[in-house]
Amino acid sequence: MTKLEDHIFMIDLETGGLDNFIASYVLMGKKAAIIETGPTSSVPNLIMGLKKLGVKPEDVAYVAVSHIHLDHGGGVGTLLKHLPNAKAVVHPRGAPHLASPDKLWQQSQMVLGKITDMYGPPEPAPAARIIPATDGMTFDVGNNVGFKVIETLGHASHHQSYLESLGGTVFPGDAAGIYLRQFDAVVPTTPAPFRLDSALSSLDKLAALRPKVLYYSHFGPATGPARRLQAYADQLRLWAKIATEGIEQGQSVEEIRERIVNSDVSLQKAVQLIKIHLILSETVLNNSVQGFIDLAQESRAEKA
Repeated sequence: MTKLEDHIFMIDLETGGLDNFIASYVLMGKKAAIIETGPTSSVPNLIMGLKKLGVKPEDVAYVAVSHIHLDHGGGVGTLLKHLPNAKAVVHPRGAPHLASPDKLWQQSQMVLGKITDMYGPPEPAPAARIIPATDGMTFDVGNNVGFKVIETLGHASHHQSYLESLGGTVFPGDAAGIYLRQFDAVVPTTPAPFRLDSALSSLDKLAALRPKVLYYSHFGPATGPARRLQAYADQLRLWAKIATEGIEQGQSVEEIRERIVNSDVSLQKAVQLIKIHLILSETVLNNSVQGFIDLAQESRAEKA
């Protein structure tokens, strides 16, 4: 557990024994709010972190997730069993999948394979305790502490970030990529169906908020948000350009991946870790690259 500000704390969920991979954030006012639950398997670690903070289960008012992918919102249903007064805040498109997660679990198994064993299956959340939150909605936990919903599509069609009201900081979920702080590097998280135009618009939207700090779900605080958001937009455009050229030239997935690695300076900083990481080796080097390849193939088909 790490104190970031007087009213903001970070809990390393240590999912699957992995440090510095998935974070939950706790906003402390008169009540408390949690940003990101992580997967089902990490809920015990999150509950332990709340106890260390002295947060009583009945004092948690909101559990807000950026989107319903297992590593961000998979633990909602399980966590709510321990928090009697908390309501889940999620994008309207994600709300039905929190209440009935069977399809989400099946699709996750197809995409992530054995990684889902590390995350665990999501449990249903009571529909009456789910708030389908729209862009601009605000939530207050007292003492001027609260958060505002910022719809940030692209990574997923049900993605939203959160602007924290007192400190002016942003929790971008996956809208700003994955931050590997030991390398001070950001790498894309762009699984299919990825939408580049939406992702770039979302980055502009976050930049317009002029946040003081970005609190990444993967992983931790990063300063210089304006520079990072612009650099990530440039990075996404680079990957898209390489994927488009690769498809036009008939290159294989492996060839396109190699060109991306050789061209992306930020990715190169961390590529050796990514290659051996239990999760990032699959999600960054395979799923994220495939997201751009699918996008390029769709674009080519539309022009044909």
